[in-house]
Amino acid sequence: MKSIFLPILILLSGCTKPSEKIIVATAANVQYVMKELKAEFEKESGKEIEVVVSSSGKLTAQIREGAPFDVFVSADTKYPEEIFKNGGSDIEPKIYAYGTLALWSLTIPENELNLNVLNSDKVKKIALPNPKVAPYGEAAIQALTKQGLLEPIKSKIVYGESIAQAAQYITTGNVEAGFTALSVILAPEMKGKGHYTVIDSTLYNPIAQAALLLRHSENSPKRETSQKFYDFLFSPKAKAIFKKYGYK
Repeated sequence: MKSIFLPILILLSGCTKPSEKIIVATAANVQYVMKELKAEFEKESGKEIEVVVSSSGKLTAQIREGAPFDVFVSADTKYPEEIFKNGGSDIEPKIYAYGTLALWSLTIPENELNLNVLNSDKVKKIALPNPKVAPYGEAAIQALTKQGLLEPIKSKIVYGESIAQAAQYITTGNVEAGFTALSVILAPEMKGKGHYTVIDSTLYNPIAQAALLLRHSENSPKRETSQKFYDFLFSPKAKAIFKKYGYK
C-alpha cells in the first residue's frame, strides 16, 4: 500500500499553489501608517499582505537569519543599506519619508512640555527607544546631548526595546514623559492621549527612512506582488498617508 500511495501524495503536494501573500517587515514607528497603507494596497491590487512589526535593528537581525520577509520598511537608511551590501537585495534602498521626533506626556501640560522639564522634579522617569536598535532613540540621544541634558537625566531614562514599547511606557503612565515618533502620537488609536511637543529638528540628524525590496528567486510567486507594494510606497496615495501622520 505504501508504494502505491506515496507517488500520489507527492504529485498532489506538487499541485499545491504557493502563497502569494507577501510579508512586510515594518519598523515600529510605521505600524499605524502601515494599517492604512495595507488597506489601500489590498483594495487597489486585490493582493494580501502580512505585516510584522519590530525595531529596525531586530528586523535586520531576523533578515540576516533568513526570515521570509519580502519588503523591509525601515526607520532609517543604515539597516537597509547593510542588507543591500550583503546581497539581500538586487536594488539599492530608497527613502520613502523623513520622520519627526516628539516628546510625549500624559500629565505635563503642553505649555510646560519641553526638553528642560525632563531635568525637573516633575519627571522621575523618561521613556526612550533603545538607541542601539531604534533610530528614534538615537535621535533623542542626539537632541539631549546637544542641549547638555543627557548626563543630568541619565539615571531617569528607561529604555524600551522599540519605539512601540517606549510608547507603551508613556501611555500606561509608567513614566512621566518620553520620546517617540510623531506618527505614533497622531495615530487614531492614540487620539486624546496626553500632550506632545515636536522636537527642534536641528537638534538631531534627519531621520531618513528607507524601504528595501528583498531578494526573490526568479520563479517566486511573491516577486510581482512584492514589487507592486514596494512601488506603492512611493506613490502619491502613500505619500499623502505618510504626510497625515507627520512624516516629511
